[in-house]
Amino acid sequence: MHAKPACRWLHLGLGSFHRAHQAVYIQALHDAGDRLWQLAAGNLRPDSMETVQALQRQQGAYTLETISPSGEHRYRRITALSEVIAYEPQLHRLIELASDPATRILSFTVTEAGYYLDADHQLDFAAYPDLSVDLTCARQGQPGTTLYGALTAMLRSRMAAKAGPLTLLNCDNLRHNGDRARSGLMQFIGRLGDKALADWVQAHTTWPNCMVDRITPRPTPEVRARVLEATAIDDPAAVMGECFIQWVIEDDFCNGRPALETVGVEMVESVLPYEEAKIRLLNATHSCIAWAGTLVGYGYIHEGTRDPDVRRLAFDYVTDDAIPVLQPSPIDLAAYRDVVLDRFGNAALCDTNQRVAMDGFAKIPGFIVPTLRERLSRDQSISSVVMLPALFLAFLHRWHQGTLPYDYQDQAMDVAAAHAICAAPDPVHRFVGDVTLWGDLAGDRRLHSALELAAQRVSRFVAEHG
Repeated sequence: MHAKPACRWLHLGLGSFHRAHQAVYIQALHDAGDRLWQLAAGNLRPDSMETVQALQRQQGAYTLETISPSGEHRYRRITALSEVIAYEPQLHRLIELASDPATRILSFTVTEAGYYLDADHQLDFAAYPDLSVDLTCARQGQPGTTLYGALTAMLRSRMAAKAGPLTLLNCDNLRHNGDRARSGLMQFIGRLGDKALADWVQAHTTWPNCMVDRITPRPTPEVRARVLEATAIDDPAAVMGECFIQWVIEDDFCNGRPALETVGVEMVESVLPYEEAKIRLLNATHSCIAWAGTLVGYGYIHEGTRDPDVRRLAFDYVTDDAIPVLQPSPIDLAAYRDVVLDRFGNAALCDTNQRVAMDGFAKIPGFIVPTLRERLSRDQSISSVVMLPALFLAFLHRWHQGTLPYDYQDQAMDVAAAHAICAAPDPVHRFVGDVTLWGDLAGDRRLHSALELAAQRVSRFVAEHG
């Protein structure tokens, strides 16, 4: 049995990022003597089962290793998780907790592709059969496997229990994440035809947008070994991250919240400028370095960042094309750029290109196309930003040929369409015509011309590093 907390924060997605980011802020509150809010977490899918089992054996406790760019290692025991919920297909315990009035915040971490949205921010039932399967499940009172299926089951139960308002909080890299997740759920409920639930969600929930940032590579056996050596604790659930951490949240909570501002969270009226800076100056740059680094034979992000030619690609993209369209900004964007590149050069993190390179078909429209669109709308050069999709196209060719040094994962990619791009007589033309990637820019003549030149530059870049 678990002691009933005064206020509960329930999180969906018990992965490394949550445990190295959101849980750390709750831990800071506890360390300061504020234990009003307790954290519970579980997975919607059977992911990382061994780690979840280890966390359960350890009553939710685990060790966080942080590493600075200078290589300083620090270790901290995190005990903020009061309950770790093992996955089971019916999500009984998660639904039970979501229906408890003590639960006042429900947060979640999913990848960009996990929202199943097309270029117009609409649920794409044609591209994602899981959504139709979950509609059937919802009609039968089952939670299904998608975020929307799970939230529908949880919010139906909360509505029936008259458990009160609930704040739903995204903790991921999706732009306007709260607005988009809410829209996606309302579309799902609309397709389901559950007007009572739709009305309840409208009246009883808020969805603050937020921006999160901390590099958290997948834990390796070496992390466990270092933790054991430094702390004498053999922790199979140990997690690692960089020393940098940031969280910016719109202050729109409908049923109370922890005093997050006392532990370093930036509570703001609008997260937009912080979000845009992070997505375009950090996330897009991260992908640039991962794709370029892979093409020239590196395995890790820090190797590419420390290569002057790879670093220059990222630096020029930010300086020439991204920063100008983000001005004016409350952030010193040039300083932010330099901090980001210093963070990426942290060799101790051993962050893999494989982890960062994934989901290119979601990252190009989310991270890169907005800068392209804004530059083109101003009739300005796109020669620096267009290098990023050109790198991805060369990367995609390696995947098509089976010569990537690792397995590539991309939830948003239509495998047949991706192979067709690479096999086309004119791959650039086929690539530029892909609506999933480019939205309303698909087929744009200016984009096509710039990408042809960028593809030639990428070929020379790779040849020079051969």
